[in-house]
Amino acid sequence: MADSKKLEKDVFGTLPDGRKVERIVLRGEGGFEARIITHGAVIQALIAPDAKGNYDDVALGHDAFAGYLAERKFFGATVGRYANRIANGQFSLDGETFQLPVNNGPNALHGGLDGFDRKLWEIAEIDDGTEPAVTLTYTSPHGEENYPGKLDVRLTYLVTGPAELSLIMEARTDRPTIVNLTNHSFFNLEGATSGTSILDHRLSVAADHFLAIDPTAIPLPEPPRSVAGTPFDFRDAQAVGARIRESHEQLRNGKGYDHTYCLGRDGKLALAARLEAPRSGRIMELFTDQPGLQVYSGNYLDGTISGKGGKLIRQSDAMCLEPHMWPNSPNRPDFPSPRLDPGGIYRHHTVYRFAVRSP
Repeated sequence: MADSKKLEKDVFGTLPDGRKVERIVLRGEGGFEARIITHGAVIQALIAPDAKGNYDDVALGHDAFAGYLAERKFFGATVGRYANRIANGQFSLDGETFQLPVNNGPNALHGGLDGFDRKLWEIAEIDDGTEPAVTLTYTSPHGEENYPGKLDVRLTYLVTGPAELSLIMEARTDRPTIVNLTNHSFFNLEGATSGTSILDHRLSVAADHFLAIDPTAIPLPEPPRSVAGTPFDFRDAQAVGARIRESHEQLRNGKGYDHTYCLGRDGKLALAARLEAPRSGRIMELFTDQPGLQVYSGNYLDGTISGKGGKLIRQSDAMCLEPHMWPNSPNRPDFPSPRLDPGGIYRHHTVYRFAVRSP
């Protein structure tokens, strides 16, 4: 792939039924690249500079398509219809109860058994201009995974700065339904094949409250808790691992950090989190208009699969920062509502901005 082009497209793999999985490469300045594949609308790679001007991939995943097909680990995937968990896989809408497949203990997780991360999205538009972009679409039929309504989803990845990737998602429905989409990238800012933990990455989160969870990761029936005086206080930058092994009920329930931070965005794009790697000096700032940010410290990565470079992926090898609605919100009228009606538009805007630490 020639570096001089802002956008390129090739075939990344083939599904068992013969359909081709395409890869689109979007380029910014220098060696910044975002590589997107149409299976799961996945961010397959993010190539970003370090403080010495070297470029490396900072998103965990696989070098070849076979890895994505073999294991459903959500590496870089677009998750839906409902990201995160719904208690007992059940919710009611206008007096009708819907039972979703349960696939995470007693709960429904990340769209069920065959969510958006397992679908082949279509390329609707490509723009190879100054802000290279690709728009992908997927239509989820009424009743898919038992969700009501036909849902038309439109997702655009575009390079909006020298080392900045923006993600814009929209969805429309033909009958009342619920929607909650996110990108599920696993980041290690030292590099996807560095073999290092993210526990020494420094994290800050622009939130005063978080959602306490039960042992199945469903929010407790209480208001959001203050982060003050707890291991969940990242209002000032802290090493991810500084307090992760403290004897705290919520760290036990999440096996580490696996909690939603309450951002209170009101639909406006704003800084939600900042992550910095100590050795490479890479910094990622995440902006979003979503009301919640799931902070996940890779607690369930157990070394059973290998990723890029053939390296085994182990606990805390990566961190997820997932902007979305609050978990189980269809069953919590006190939470931001995920309801979408005909004529309305679900919108989600997230920006990943990369920089380096000043000398």
